[in-house]
Amino acid sequence: MRAVVWQGKGDVRVERVPDPQVVNAHDAIVKVTLTAICGSDLHLYGGLIPAMKPGDVLGHEFMGEVMEVGRSVERIKAGDKVVVPFNIACGACWYCNHDLWSLCDNSNPAPDAVALDAAYGHGGAGLFGYSHLYGGYSGGQAEYVRVPFADVGCLVVDGHAEEQVLFLSDIFPTGWMAAENCQIERGDVVAVFGCGPVGQFAIQSAYLLGADRVIAIDSVPERLAMAQEHGDAEIIDESSVDVMEALAELTGGRGADACIDAVGMEAHGSRYDDVKQAMRLETDRPAALRSAMMACRKGGTVSIPGVYGGVLDKVPFGAAFGKGLTFKMGQTHTHRYMRPLLQRIEHGDIDPSFVITHRLSLEDAAGAYDTFRDKRDGCIKVVMRP
Repeated sequence: MRAVVWQGKGDVRVERVPDPQVVNAHDAIVKVTLTAICGSDLHLYGGLIPAMKPGDVLGHEFMGEVMEVGRSVERIKAGDKVVVPFNIACGACWYCNHDLWSLCDNSNPAPDAVALDAAYGHGGAGLFGYSHLYGGYSGGQAEYVRVPFADVGCLVVDGHAEEQVLFLSDIFPTGWMAAENCQIERGDVVAVFGCGPVGQFAIQSAYLLGADRVIAIDSVPERLAMAQEHGDAEIIDESSVDVMEALAELTGGRGADACIDAVGMEAHGSRYDDVKQAMRLETDRPAALRSAMMACRKGGTVSIPGVYGGVLDKVPFGAAFGKGLTFKMGQTHTHRYMRPLLQRIEHGDIDPSFVITHRLSLEDAAGAYDTFRDKRDGCIKVVMRP
Protein backbone atom coordinates (compact mmCIF):
# COMPACT_ATOMS: atom_id res chain seq x y z
CA MET A 1 0.00 0.00 0.00
CA ARG A 2 0.98 3.66 -0.25
CA ALA A 3 1.67 5.59 2.95
CA VAL A 4 3.28 8.78 4.25
CA VAL A 5 6.53 7.79 5.94
CA TRP A 6 9.03 9.69 8.08
CA GLN A 7 12.59 9.54 6.78
CA GLY A 8 14.22 12.19 8.92
CA LYS A 9 13.84 15.73 10.17
CA GLY A 10 11.98 17.72 7.51
CA ASP A 11 11.72 14.67 5.26
CA VAL A 12 8.43 12.85 4.71
CA ARG A 13 7.69 10.81 1.59
CA VAL A 14 4.87 8.80 0.09
CA GLU A 15 6.21 5.29 -0.35
CA ARG A 16 5.04 1.72 -0.73
CA VAL A 17 4.98 -0.22 2.55
CA PRO A 18 3.62 -3.65 3.55
CA ASP A 19 -0.14 -3.94 3.99
CA PRO A 20 -1.24 -4.22 7.63
CA GLN A 21 -2.46 -7.55 8.94
CA VAL A 22 -4.68 -8.68 11.81
CA VAL A 23 -2.21 -9.75 14.53
CA ASN A 24 -4.55 -9.82 17.51
CA ALA A 25 -8.10 -11.11 17.88
CA HIS A 26 -9.26 -7.61 18.85
CA ASP A 27 -7.82 -5.90 15.73
CA ALA A 28 -9.57 -4.44 12.73
CA ILE A 29 -8.16 -3.45 9.35
CA VAL A 30 -9.56 -0.13 8.13
CA LYS A 31 -9.36 1.19 4.58
CA VAL A 32 -8.65 4.88 5.05
CA THR A 33 -11.03 7.18 3.17
CA LEU A 34 -10.00 10.52 4.71
CA THR A 35 -7.02 11.57 6.80
CA ALA A 36 -5.51 14.83 7.99
CA ILE A 37 -2.25 16.48 9.00
CA CYS A 38 -2.31 17.61 12.62
CA GLY A 39 -0.29 20.40 14.19
CA SER A 40 1.35 17.84 16.46
CA ASP A 41 2.56 15.98 13.35
CA LEU A 42 4.80 18.99 12.81
CA HIS A 43 6.62 18.12 16.05
CA LEU A 44 7.65 14.87 14.35
CA TYR A 45 8.41 16.64 11.09
CA GLY A 46 10.63 19.10 12.93
CA GLY A 47 12.50 16.38 14.80
CA LEU A 48 11.29 17.51 18.23
CA ILE A 49 9.91 14.11 19.28
CA PRO A 50 12.58 11.39 19.64
CA ALA A 51 12.30 7.66 18.90
CA MET A 52 11.20 8.06 15.29
CA LYS A 53 12.66 5.56 12.84
CA PRO A 54 13.01 5.91 9.06
CA GLY A 55 10.00 4.31 7.40
CA ASP A 56 7.56 4.98 10.26
CA VAL A 57 4.04 5.64 8.92
CA LEU A 58 2.63 8.97 10.10
CA GLY A 59 -0.85 10.19 10.88
CA HIS A 60 -3.33 9.98 13.75
CA GLU A 61 -6.43 11.74 12.39
CA PHE A 62 -8.24 9.34 10.08
CA MET A 63 -11.44 7.48 9.29
CA GLY A 64 -12.46 4.80 6.83
CA GLU A 65 -14.25 1.57 6.06
CA VAL A 66 -13.76 -1.62 8.08
CA MET A 67 -12.38 -4.32 5.79
CA GLU A 68 -11.58 -7.14 8.24
CA VAL A 69 -11.96 -7.83 11.95
CA GLY A 70 -10.34 -10.25 14.37
CA ARG A 71 -12.34 -13.13 15.78
CA SER A 72 -13.01 -11.36 19.12
CA VAL A 73 -14.37 -8.13 17.62
CA GLU A 74 -18.11 -7.90 18.26
CA ARG A 75 -19.29 -4.30 17.95
CA ILE A 76 -18.14 -3.46 14.44
CA LYS A 77 -18.13 -5.44 11.21
CA ALA A 78 -16.76 -5.31 7.68
CA GLY A 79 -18.42 -2.53 5.73
CA ASP A 80 -18.93 -0.16 8.68
CA LYS A 81 -17.71 3.40 8.25
CA VAL A 82 -15.76 4.38 11.35
CA VAL A 83 -13.82 7.24 12.91
CA VAL A 84 -10.80 6.12 14.94
CA PRO A 85 -9.51 8.09 17.98
CA PHE A 86 -5.88 9.15 17.82
CA ASN A 87 -5.04 7.47 21.12
CA ILE A 88 -5.38 3.73 21.62
CA ALA A 89 -7.12 2.38 24.71
CA CYS A 90 -7.82 -1.15 25.92
CA GLY A 91 -11.12 -0.37 27.64
CA ALA A 92 -10.35 -2.66 30.57
CA CYS A 93 -7.58 -1.16 32.73
CA TRP A 94 -8.03 1.08 35.78
CA TYR A 95 -7.55 4.26 33.72
CA CYS A 96 -10.02 3.29 31.00
CA ASN A 97 -12.55 2.29 33.66
CA HIS A 98 -12.16 5.75 35.20
CA ASP A 99 -12.72 7.53 31.85
CA LEU A 100 -9.03 8.48 31.59
CA TRP A 101 -8.58 6.89 28.19
CA SER A 102 -5.39 8.68 27.12
CA LEU A 103 -3.63 7.19 30.16
CA CYS A 104 -4.40 3.56 29.26
CA ASP A 105 -2.04 1.11 30.93
CA ASN A 106 -2.12 -1.57 28.24
CA SER A 107 -1.80 0.06 24.82
CA ASN A 108 1.81 1.22 25.00
CA PRO A 109 4.02 -1.80 25.65
CA ALA A 110 6.88 -0.85 23.32
CA PRO A 111 10.42 -0.99 24.77
CA ASP A 112 11.07 2.65 23.88
CA ALA A 113 8.10 3.66 26.04
CA VAL A 114 10.32 3.01 29.06
CA ALA A 115 11.81 6.42 28.28
CA LEU A 116 8.43 7.98 29.01
CA ASP A 117 8.33 6.30 32.40
CA ALA A 118 11.78 7.69 33.12
CA ALA A 119 10.93 11.20 31.92
CA TYR A 120 7.37 11.50 33.24
CA GLY A 121 7.17 8.97 36.04
CA HIS A 122 4.57 7.02 34.06
CA GLY A 123 3.86 6.67 30.35
CA GLY A 124 0.48 7.20 28.70
CA ALA A 125 -1.50 5.40 26.04
CA GLY A 126 -0.23 4.36 22.63
CA LEU A 127 -0.81 6.79 19.76
CA PHE A 128 -1.19 6.13 16.06
CA GLY A 129 1.79 7.26 13.98
CA TYR A 130 3.55 9.06 16.83
CA SER A 131 6.96 7.55 17.47
CA HIS A 132 8.14 4.50 19.37
CA LEU A 133 7.74 6.38 22.64
CA TYR A 134 4.02 5.91 22.09
CA GLY A 135 3.97 2.32 20.96
CA GLY A 136 5.43 2.49 17.46
CA TYR A 137 2.00 2.03 15.84
CA SER A 138 1.69 2.73 12.12
CA GLY A 139 -0.44 5.76 11.44
CA GLY A 140 -3.42 6.62 9.30
CA GLN A 141 -1.83 8.68 6.54
CA ALA A 142 -2.00 5.55 4.47
CA GLU A 143 -4.33 3.43 2.37
CA TYR A 144 -4.93 0.94 5.20
CA VAL A 145 -4.28 0.82 8.95
CA ARG A 146 -4.43 -1.79 11.70
CA VAL A 147 -6.62 -0.64 14.59
CA PRO A 148 -5.97 -2.43 17.93
CA PHE A 149 -8.81 -2.76 20.46
CA ALA A 150 -11.18 -2.00 17.59
CA ASP A 151 -14.37 -2.51 19.60
CA VAL A 152 -13.22 0.07 22.12
CA GLY A 153 -12.04 2.78 19.75
CA CYS A 154 -13.95 2.65 16.49
CA LEU A 155 -17.02 4.91 16.34
CA VAL A 156 -19.49 3.88 13.63
CA VAL A 157 -20.56 6.93 11.59
CA ASP A 158 -22.52 5.37 8.72
CA GLY A 159 -24.63 7.95 6.93
CA HIS A 160 -22.60 11.00 7.95
CA ALA A 161 -20.59 13.28 5.67
CA GLU A 162 -16.93 12.38 6.15
CA GLU A 163 -15.64 15.93 6.48
CA GLN A 164 -18.13 16.59 9.27
CA VAL A 165 -17.08 13.64 11.43
CA LEU A 166 -13.37 13.18 10.64
CA PHE A 167 -12.23 15.54 13.38
CA LEU A 168 -13.92 13.47 16.07
CA SER A 169 -10.65 11.55 15.82
CA ASP A 170 -8.70 14.32 17.57
CA ILE A 171 -9.01 18.07 17.22
CA PHE A 172 -12.74 18.52 17.95
CA PRO A 173 -12.57 16.51 21.22
CA THR A 174 -9.27 18.22 22.02
CA GLY A 175 -10.77 21.68 21.63
CA TRP A 176 -13.84 20.59 23.59
CA MET A 177 -11.81 19.13 26.49
CA ALA A 178 -9.71 22.30 26.55
CA ALA A 179 -12.87 24.37 27.01
CA GLU A 180 -14.41 21.90 29.46
CA ASN A 181 -11.24 22.08 31.58
CA CYS A 182 -11.84 25.83 31.95
CA GLN A 183 -14.79 25.08 34.26
CA ILE A 184 -16.81 27.70 32.40
CA GLU A 185 -19.66 29.46 34.13
CA ARG A 186 -22.27 31.72 32.55
CA GLY A 187 -20.80 35.16 31.92
CA ASP A 188 -17.18 33.99 31.75
CA VAL A 189 -14.59 35.50 29.45
CA VAL A 190 -12.24 32.92 27.91
CA ALA A 191 -8.97 33.85 26.17
CA VAL A 192 -7.63 31.40 23.59
CA PHE A 193 -3.94 31.68 22.76
CA GLY A 194 -3.38 30.20 19.29
CA CYS A 195 -6.01 29.98 16.58
CA GLY A 196 -4.89 26.88 14.75
CA PRO A 197 -7.39 24.04 14.33
CA VAL A 198 -7.49 23.12 18.03
CA GLY A 199 -7.83 26.76 18.99
CA GLN A 200 -10.73 27.16 16.54
CA PHE A 201 -12.58 24.25 18.13
CA ALA A 202 -11.76 25.53 21.62
CA ILE A 203 -13.38 28.85 20.71
CA GLN A 204 -16.60 27.27 19.50
CA SER A 205 -16.64 24.77 22.36
CA ALA A 206 -16.26 27.56 24.93
CA TYR A 207 -19.40 29.23 23.59
CA LEU A 208 -21.29 25.92 23.51
CA LEU A 209 -20.31 25.39 27.16
CA GLY A 210 -21.67 28.78 28.20
CA ALA A 211 -18.92 31.39 27.85
CA ASP A 212 -20.17 34.94 27.44
CA ARG A 213 -17.17 36.14 25.46
CA VAL A 214 -14.18 34.49 23.80
CA ILE A 215 -11.05 36.44 22.92
CA ALA A 216 -8.75 34.87 20.32
CA ILE A 217 -5.03 35.73 20.19
CA ASP A 218 -2.82 34.98 17.19
CA SER A 219 -0.70 36.74 14.58
CA VAL A 220 -1.78 34.90 11.42
CA PRO A 221 -4.46 36.91 9.57
CA GLU A 222 -6.29 33.88 8.17
CA ARG A 223 -6.57 32.28 11.59
CA LEU A 224 -7.83 35.47 13.19
CA ALA A 225 -10.36 35.91 10.39
CA MET A 226 -11.65 32.35 10.89
CA ALA A 227 -11.90 32.87 14.65
CA GLN A 228 -13.92 36.01 14.09
CA GLU A 229 -16.12 34.83 11.22
CA HIS A 230 -16.79 31.22 12.25
CA GLY A 231 -16.19 31.45 15.99
CA ASP A 232 -17.68 34.88 16.73
CA ALA A 233 -14.58 35.65 18.79
CA GLU A 234 -13.12 39.03 19.60
CA ILE A 235 -9.59 39.06 18.23
CA ILE A 236 -6.19 40.34 19.27
CA ASP A 237 -3.41 40.45 16.69
CA GLU A 238 -0.33 39.86 18.81
CA SER A 239 1.92 41.15 16.03
CA SER A 240 0.52 44.67 16.30
CA VAL A 241 -0.51 45.21 19.94
CA ASP A 242 0.66 44.31 23.44
CA VAL A 243 -1.43 41.27 24.34
CA MET A 244 -1.44 41.93 28.10
CA GLU A 245 -2.55 45.53 27.64
CA ALA A 246 -5.23 44.56 25.11
CA LEU A 247 -6.63 41.81 27.36
CA ALA A 248 -6.63 44.13 30.36
CA GLU A 249 -8.60 46.70 28.39
CA LEU A 250 -11.10 44.10 27.11
CA THR A 251 -11.69 42.67 30.59
CA GLY A 252 -11.84 45.88 32.61
CA GLY A 253 -8.43 45.18 34.10
CA ARG A 254 -9.48 41.92 35.78
CA GLY A 255 -8.10 39.47 33.22
CA ALA A 256 -9.71 36.49 31.53
CA ASP A 257 -11.62 34.04 33.72
CA ALA A 258 -9.86 31.22 31.90
CA CYS A 259 -7.00 31.02 29.42
CA ILE A 260 -6.39 28.23 26.91
CA ASP A 261 -2.87 27.58 25.61
CA ALA A 262 -3.62 26.00 22.25
CA VAL A 263 -0.04 26.52 21.01
CA GLY A 264 2.29 24.33 23.05
CA MET A 265 5.92 23.50 22.59
CA GLU A 266 6.57 25.37 19.34
CA ALA A 267 5.34 28.80 20.43
CA HIS A 268 7.00 31.74 18.67
CA GLY A 269 7.67 35.22 19.90
CA SER A 270 10.62 34.76 22.26
CA ARG A 271 14.18 35.01 21.00
CA TYR A 272 15.27 33.87 24.45
CA ASP A 273 13.49 30.53 23.97
CA ASP A 274 14.90 30.09 20.48
CA VAL A 275 18.42 30.44 21.84
CA LYS A 276 17.83 28.20 24.86
CA GLN A 277 16.29 25.51 22.67
CA ALA A 278 19.12 25.69 20.15
CA MET A 279 21.61 25.24 23.00
CA ARG A 280 19.53 22.33 24.36
CA LEU A 281 19.02 24.13 27.64
CA GLU A 282 15.27 23.67 27.28
CA THR A 283 13.25 21.43 24.99
CA ASP A 284 10.04 23.46 24.53
CA ARG A 285 9.22 27.11 23.90
CA PRO A 286 6.59 28.16 26.49
CA ALA A 287 5.91 31.73 25.30
CA ALA A 288 2.16 31.14 24.97
CA LEU A 289 1.99 29.41 28.36
CA ARG A 290 3.73 32.32 30.06
CA SER A 291 1.25 34.73 28.49
CA ALA A 292 -1.73 32.61 29.50
CA MET A 293 -0.51 32.46 33.11
CA MET A 294 0.02 36.20 33.29
CA ALA A 295 -3.26 37.08 31.53
CA CYS A 296 -5.51 34.91 33.67
CA ARG A 297 -7.40 36.59 36.50
CA LYS A 298 -6.88 35.73 40.14
CA GLY A 299 -8.49 32.40 40.94
CA GLY A 300 -8.86 31.57 37.24
CA THR A 301 -8.02 28.46 35.22
CA VAL A 302 -5.28 27.79 32.67
CA SER A 303 -6.19 24.96 30.29
CA ILE A 304 -3.38 23.43 28.20
CA PRO A 305 -4.28 21.32 25.15
CA GLY A 306 -1.07 22.42 23.42
CA VAL A 307 1.50 19.61 23.43
CA TYR A 308 4.56 19.91 25.68
CA GLY A 309 7.19 17.23 25.56
CA GLY A 310 9.97 18.08 27.96
CA VAL A 311 11.54 20.81 30.08
CA LEU A 312 10.47 24.46 30.18
CA ASP A 313 12.42 27.50 31.35
CA LYS A 314 11.37 30.78 32.99
CA VAL A 315 7.78 29.73 33.67
CA PRO A 316 6.25 32.32 36.06
CA PHE A 317 5.12 29.84 38.67
CA GLY A 318 5.26 32.45 41.40
CA ALA A 319 2.58 34.39 39.56
CA ALA A 320 0.47 31.25 39.26
CA PHE A 321 0.82 30.57 42.97
CA GLY A 322 0.18 34.17 43.94
CA LYS A 323 -2.99 34.31 41.85
CA GLY A 324 -4.22 30.90 42.95
CA LEU A 325 -4.53 29.53 39.42
CA THR A 326 -5.88 26.11 38.55
CA PHE A 327 -4.12 24.14 35.79
CA LYS A 328 -5.82 21.46 33.70
CA MET A 329 -3.97 19.70 30.90
CA GLY A 330 -3.07 16.46 29.17
CA GLN A 331 -3.70 14.29 26.15
CA THR A 332 -7.37 14.25 25.22
CA HIS A 333 -9.53 11.41 26.54
CA THR A 334 -10.95 11.15 23.03
CA HIS A 335 -13.11 8.10 23.66
CA ARG A 336 -15.04 10.04 26.33
CA TYR A 337 -16.13 12.73 23.89
CA MET A 338 -16.67 11.11 20.50
CA ARG A 339 -20.30 10.03 20.90
CA PRO A 340 -21.54 13.18 22.69
CA LEU A 341 -19.85 15.39 20.10
CA LEU A 342 -21.29 13.31 17.26
CA GLN A 343 -24.69 14.17 18.72
CA ARG A 344 -23.73 17.86 18.67
CA ILE A 345 -22.98 17.51 14.95
CA GLU A 346 -26.24 15.66 14.33
CA HIS A 347 -28.21 18.36 16.15
CA GLY A 348 -26.62 21.07 14.02
CA ASP A 349 -24.75 22.76 16.89
CA ILE A 350 -21.52 22.74 14.89
CA ASP A 351 -20.20 21.70 11.48
CA PRO A 352 -16.51 20.84 12.08
CA SER A 353 -15.66 20.98 8.39
CA PHE A 354 -15.42 24.78 8.62
CA VAL A 355 -11.76 24.44 9.59
CA ILE A 356 -10.66 22.75 6.33
CA THR A 357 -8.75 24.99 3.94
CA HIS A 358 -6.89 22.44 1.78
CA ARG A 359 -8.23 19.22 0.23
CA LEU A 360 -5.49 17.12 -1.36
CA SER A 361 -4.48 13.63 -2.39
CA LEU A 362 -2.29 11.47 -0.17
CA GLU A 363 0.33 11.70 -2.91
CA ASP A 364 0.58 15.45 -2.18
CA ALA A 365 1.60 14.86 1.45
CA ALA A 366 5.23 15.97 1.28
CA GLY A 367 4.37 19.39 -0.10
CA ALA A 368 1.35 19.64 2.19
CA TYR A 369 3.55 19.30 5.27
CA ASP A 370 5.64 22.27 4.13
CA THR A 371 2.57 24.34 3.27
CA PHE A 372 0.98 23.60 6.64
CA ARG A 373 4.16 24.25 8.61
CA ASP A 374 4.90 27.53 6.84
CA LYS A 375 1.23 28.64 6.85
CA ARG A 376 1.40 29.31 3.13
CA ASP A 377 -1.62 29.84 0.92
CA GLY A 378 -3.85 30.55 3.92
CA CYS A 379 -3.39 26.98 5.14
CA ILE A 380 -5.11 26.16 8.43
CA LYS A 381 -6.12 22.51 7.99
CA VAL A 382 -5.19 19.89 5.39
CA VAL A 383 -7.24 16.78 4.66
CA MET A 384 -6.09 14.09 2.22
CA ARG A 385 -7.73 11.21 0.38
CA PRO A 386 -5.65 8.09 -0.36
